[in-house]
Amino acid sequence: MADAFIYDAVRTPRGRGKPDGGLHEVSTLKLAAGALAAVKDRNRLDTALIDDVVMGCVDTVGESGSDIARAAALAAGLGHQVPGVQINRFCASGLDSVNFAAAQIMAGQHEMTVGGGVESMSRVGMGAEGGAWPVDPSIAIPAYFMPQGVSADLIATKYGFSRDDVDAYAVESQKRAGKAWAEKRFAKTIVPVRDVNGVVILDHDEHMRPDTNMQTLAALKPSFVMMGEQAGFDAVAIQAHPDVEAINHVHHPGNSSGIVDGAAAVLIGSAEAGRRAGLKPRARIKAFANIGSEPAIMLTGPVDVTKKLLAKTGMSIKDIDVFEVNEAFASVVLRFIQAFDADPAKVNPNGGAIALGHPLGATGAMLVGMALDELERTGKQTALITLCIGAGMGTATIIERV
Repeated sequence: MADAFIYDAVRTPRGRGKPDGGLHEVSTLKLAAGALAAVKDRNRLDTALIDDVVMGCVDTVGESGSDIARAAALAAGLGHQVPGVQINRFCASGLDSVNFAAAQIMAGQHEMTVGGGVESMSRVGMGAEGGAWPVDPSIAIPAYFMPQGVSADLIATKYGFSRDDVDAYAVESQKRAGKAWAEKRFAKTIVPVRDVNGVVILDHDEHMRPDTNMQTLAALKPSFVMMGEQAGFDAVAIQAHPDVEAINHVHHPGNSSGIVDGAAAVLIGSAEAGRRAGLKPRARIKAFANIGSEPAIMLTGPVDVTKKLLAKTGMSIKDIDVFEVNEAFASVVLRFIQAFDADPAKVNPNGGAIALGHPLGATGAMLVGMALDELERTGKQTALITLCIGAGMGTATIIERV
């Protein structure tokens, strides 16, 4: 099996996913094309070397539909010979796109690919695509469907995380993200979004609130009480997990991932492709894995898939220097730390989606870039990136700095 190397990773800033957000005027196509163009331009890349573009996108309707990857490749000037494919594994779409692109290299079928993702949550609303899982009783009932926020509260209840625990984690995420920006830790990866005249529209993550503290979070009411108690999903949770007597609702907007717009792209290739392009590899994609997890609790997939991946590679949790665990909700990361007795300082050292936001289809690819930047900044060697996924799944990837 051939080695797949990461040669570059870029991302846009994350704009607030609202009509007054900094990227609301920018279409999904322009976001995705901007990330791809940045990979091409800053590496002076002969695009004839690119064999495929794989991009994640979750709500693939309207302007985000009809294979946004191919449209973005054309719009970015990669040339008509560069194909593109759009994939959707919910929140792990961006990471799976990197993995799928890397798999083409590892299999020896392609020499250079791009994996990435895009989501314009201010323009294409979350859930716009619809689907059978939430609404078709033939699957919703046996799968114990419930909103993810109720699942996050179930995790907190089942594994003993209080409101103070999840709020404290959220405060730390904000502090770490604020420090990372102050120290310009993202400078190598961030590419500003510009308008047609080249004027910068957004050059920073605008969802952050680094002055957040326990007092400001305490003023926020739990978001999922009505869904749980009045809509009946607490009863579904207890039916699926009868060891839980009642759900303690602890999550709210301040300790949950932010709704944002953004795009990312990761340039991947074989050693020979890198030599032909005059590029030096920054990291090697060592291994990746996917898994299905229990669908009612839904968001514990990062624990399950990490166990699978560590067993596959013969590694232990102590072999990992940096963890990027998507902050869908605070309890997701707290459960990951608890399950592995992981060092909290190694987990999301520059903050995560609570502070920075979670552009669904792009987040996984963004986390690859964040992990790589942190390895290079600290001189460390190995990082693990993982995300929880709707309907109960997990995806994880291990990269090694070279």
